[in-house]
Amino acid sequence: MDSRSSSDGLNSTPDSSSSPTSSPSSAVQRALQRIQSDDQDSKLQGAQEIRRLTKTSHRCRRQLSASVGPLVSMLRVRDSTESHESALLALLNLAVKDETNKIKIVEAGALEPIISFLESQSSNLQEYAAASLLTLSASAVNKPIIGSSGAIPLLVETLRHGSPQAKVDSVMALSNLSTHPSNLTIILEAKPIPSIVTLLKPCKKSSKTAEKCCALIESLVGFDEGRTALTSEEGGVLAVIEVLENGSLQSREHAVGALLTMCQSDRCRYREAILKDGVIPGLLELTVQGTPKSQTKAHTLLHLLRDSPYPRPELQADTLENIVCNIISQIDGDDQAGKAKKMLAEMVQVSMEQSLRHLQQRALVCTPTDLPISACTSEVSLK
Repeated sequence: MDSRSSSDGLNSTPDSSSSPTSSPSSAVQRALQRIQSDDQDSKLQGAQEIRRLTKTSHRCRRQLSASVGPLVSMLRVRDSTESHESALLALLNLAVKDETNKIKIVEAGALEPIISFLESQSSNLQEYAAASLLTLSASAVNKPIIGSSGAIPLLVETLRHGSPQAKVDSVMALSNLSTHPSNLTIILEAKPIPSIVTLLKPCKKSSKTAEKCCALIESLVGFDEGRTALTSEEGGVLAVIEVLENGSLQSREHAVGALLTMCQSDRCRYREAILKDGVIPGLLELTVQGTPKSQTKAHTLLHLLRDSPYPRPELQADTLENIVCNIISQIDGDDQAGKAKKMLAEMVQVSMEQSLRHLQQRALVCTPTDLPISACTSEVSLK
């Protein structure tokens, strides 16, 4: 099968050399004639040609959009795995990075047969069905339609028992679908978190799979059932923390967001569960090296994880260093506390180096022609 991309399910390079409005080539015309034929062998050849022509060409996807109806009809042919696979792969390539075709495929009635293929005994057909739903669910128009079609419980079931590739595509499809509010409760009712955690634990934490798992977890822990499921799953919180430490920038943002949502919902209930798995070193690093959103969330979570979430009445400054020292003093185990102290020292060092660079840059722009020397010196000293 063609290789996946992060958003649609397949890698593709749009053919920018020709306009989508160019006249169809002879190869495109031949493929259309074959797919519209009444002869099943011709249809099969047409589907295979469409798959090939649309693999990398946006122009061909536009020119072959008329083939959607005949291809969907091939999905309904009984006892013909070859027809089903060829039609699915052709539809998949037609939909890649083409919003119009995505919507047209769903409107043509493709969802019912595609969903049924998730239960197929053929691992290939199951994988192609999951990849198709991943691609089609990238469309905002399709999200509520797919959510109400009965696909979500079967995607969760595929996430539990499917092939490795089908599991990855299923979790990505669920992540796409979760961005539509009405789908979240349907996903939650299917109890996907144990399977998400099972997929997340062994995967590379900087991978797109880890990113989509954490994005989905972040959405689901907005509900009490989701928070309970994550903390009840052995290693569930730890898996999220590992992404916070070693994930991509976007993955780490989702991970810290999930933990923050939990702690904000019920600090007393989730504070210890988060602390005991060694979250502090990763949070410290995130306050310096994360995205702006990650940094803000990490700071907020550190405030919530300390002994008291409220500002201190005494004179001691409520600095990040003091907050972390307060947390470290309560951590059980020398290893975790030692690692956190080391991370704090490194964080302070990085912060000091960044501040020094900032001062040097400000000093460079303060030239005698801009300001008097005394004014320049005063400005720098105040920073």
